[in-house]
Amino acid sequence: MTGTHCSGLTSSVGGLPPDELIFGRTSSMLAVRQKAEKFAGINIPVLVQGPAGSGKEVLARWIHQHSPNAANAYVRVNCAAIPASLLESELFGYEQGAFSGANKTKPGRVELAHKGTLFLDEIAEIDLGLQAKLLQFMQDGRFSRIGDREDRHIDARIICATKRTLEREIQTGGFRSDLFYRINVGQLRMPSLQARSEDIPELADYFLSAFNTRFERQSPQIDARTKEFLRGCDWPGNIRELENWVARHVLLGEGYPEVSGIPARVPSRISAQTPDARIRPLKLLTKEAIHQVERQLILEVLTANRWNRRKAAEALKISYRALIYKIRQAGLTNDRGAGSAGLP
Repeated sequence: MTGTHCSGLTSSVGGLPPDELIFGRTSSMLAVRQKAEKFAGINIPVLVQGPAGSGKEVLARWIHQHSPNAANAYVRVNCAAIPASLLESELFGYEQGAFSGANKTKPGRVELAHKGTLFLDEIAEIDLGLQAKLLQFMQDGRFSRIGDREDRHIDARIICATKRTLEREIQTGGFRSDLFYRINVGQLRMPSLQARSEDIPELADYFLSAFNTRFERQSPQIDARTKEFLRGCDWPGNIRELENWVARHVLLGEGYPEVSGIPARVPSRISAQTPDARIRPLKLLTKEAIHQVERQLILEVLTANRWNRRKAAEALKISYRALIYKIRQAGLTNDRGAGSAGLP
């Protein structure tokens, strides 16, 4: 639900929102909460699965904060963001001189999580060789730094998350079955935002309040008509996408729903009864409108930051690489007319 990038619910205020907002009112999320409450009290590995942007890391943080380890470190490792060649040293650390550039001893993130929680985000991205070492560590909590013959031992809760279906990855040879059985003691599955659409009004209000505070704005409240429309949207990017939609209106100072945005455009296109509107499904029109809103938001934030892509990525709470991809995908150009490849 975003950090830098968590998913949405933590990015705006820096901490976890109220429980009723995290879990909402849908039966699927209430079932998630019941399981999470049980898992939090016992130190077992937990696997959180679900689509990107659905709030997997927020749930991991919630479990940590409601566990006996809450007073100790919560250490997150984004396995997809760290090159495979560096991930082992990031996880397990290294000794001075272990390899070229190892000028001093460095403990890994596994050690930093001692007595706390180690959260392995996108664990399916770990290659098979490192999966074997991770399995060995999870069996008894023992590991060794790169370049060190000494075994070390830590005691930490392990929470893993992935948007992939690990059973399918096992069948295709991309994930070890023995590691899957080790991490899949407690399983939680986060639903898509579309599957919990009745929670959208409260989530939108939360993001609006958080962004107004963060950016010192006074954007108007989201009216009932707009909230009802938002409930009917597909939201392929889930909670993260909803957060970005609200951010657009706060950052650009626009109201609801009179100005450009999803609620203003899509209904008008349908009511006009154009040939496109009659033969094209609503979900497709909604996706196109969302992409248009995202494109406009990125353009405005880039302009506000004088096309400094790193600052723009920080403002948008997405990775630099993701921003570059979106700029190219949208065909955006800077104020000097250069293509995306020529941006400073």
